[in-house]
Amino acid sequence: MGKRKTLTTAAGIPVSDNQNSLTAGQRGPTLMQDHHLLDKLAHFNRERIPERVVHAKAAGAHGVFTVTQDITQYTKARLFSQVGKKTEVFGRFSTVAGEKGSADTVRDVRGFALKFYTEQGNWDMVGNNTPVFFVRDAMKFPDFIHTQKRVPQTNLRSEIMWWDFWSRVPESLHQVTILFSDRGIPRGIPFMNGYGSHTYSFINAGNERFWVKFHFKTQQGIQNMPQQDADRIVGEDADYHTRQLFEAIERGDFPKWTFHVQVMPEADAETYRWNAFDLTKVWPHADYPLIEVGVLEMNRNPQNYFAEVEQSAFSPANVVPGISFSPCKMLQARVFAYADAHRYRLGANYELLPINRPRAAKVSNYQRDGSMRFDDNSGASVNYEPNSFDGPKEDPAYAEPPLKISGDADRYEQKRGVDDDYVQPGNLYRLMPPDEQKRLVANIAASLKKVPKHIQEKMVAHSRKADQAYGDGVAAGLGLS
Repeated sequence: MGKRKTLTTAAGIPVSDNQNSLTAGQRGPTLMQDHHLLDKLAHFNRERIPERVVHAKAAGAHGVFTVTQDITQYTKARLFSQVGKKTEVFGRFSTVAGEKGSADTVRDVRGFALKFYTEQGNWDMVGNNTPVFFVRDAMKFPDFIHTQKRVPQTNLRSEIMWWDFWSRVPESLHQVTILFSDRGIPRGIPFMNGYGSHTYSFINAGNERFWVKFHFKTQQGIQNMPQQDADRIVGEDADYHTRQLFEAIERGDFPKWTFHVQVMPEADAETYRWNAFDLTKVWPHADYPLIEVGVLEMNRNPQNYFAEVEQSAFSPANVVPGISFSPCKMLQARVFAYADAHRYRLGANYELLPINRPRAAKVSNYQRDGSMRFDDNSGASVNYEPNSFDGPKEDPAYAEPPLKISGDADRYEQKRGVDDDYVQPGNLYRLMPPDEQKRLVANIAASLKKVPKHIQEKMVAHSRKADQAYGDGVAAGLGLS
């Protein structure tokens, strides 16, 4: 083998670290001066047109969220201000890896994106049907998605790419365990949970911050699809889940989810067993129990798929007063990347489209012009600030409490101990009943059989670190000692 090439930016500048983004202290947040991260994400957002780079295949529906429990001690967000309060919602439910015309019943993570049209603007809860993800640093995200797409030479998907990446990124084992379990193929959109996955923050009327995780638990019950049924349906009805949701709503069988939160006092994150902002980890319910908030019901189908589903645009940057961010590295990057992807895909004025436009809040800003500006472009009003002509001004009443930051700017690995990436996957495996453990191991082995032996051996080693029986089962399925 020849000398390995040094990774560089597009400008030819050598890259010192392609695994960890630059943060202010070990807990973050990410710094804007990390030009390699920003260049990597911005280029990634522009790789495919015109469909979404990820989450291209989706179903959508309108609905309503109703508050059932008082959580005002944790958040001042007005959509939670009183029991019984209702908020209109639009939801988009997607696969991740496939193109717009791909099949619904593949083994894949599912996107679970909700737009709440609140009186203070839009809150976009942009999550998945799993509580964790494959990577915890956005520096690795474009590379991960490349493994889920197609080989540049053949234009074929490759399981070798999947497992090569996962074998070299141990933090992915938790999500891989979920993906190859029964939950890897939901029986339908109504039969899966939704999660915010990241840690966010709540801010209450007293300006206290709490860390929070979002959970949408299906009221229809978790139901999954065996691999053989999924494979058969791919050939019979590639749009199975899309059709199922549309027809259920048409006949009045409205799917519902109960919205819960886990709440962590701000100071707890300093000493918690897990990094509270690590996207590859969950907070065990024994530590932070689920608190019920309300009920989400999806009850109205779109009238035009393109206008309402394809042009819908969700961004984690869209939070309302009382809901905010955390030092989660993936969340910090998504705040930039999602809005940037929409500006590229739909244009600078994408939030003026009817499906994305706020319903109650009056939009008052100094954005002007741009492609597809189809309103009055704010008429003759002043387009700069500060000004002397009664233009909109900032309101300090909406300021958030300071986020405590300490430490040196460096590229940190976000974990608390050497066992960090194996404990929770092992716990998950041991929670499964024996028959589900067998299916998990069989699913993994069936896929790993298609990859080189040295990658198989790496994955077996990772699985054994999580649980000896887990790794031994995969090894047996592969015929490895």
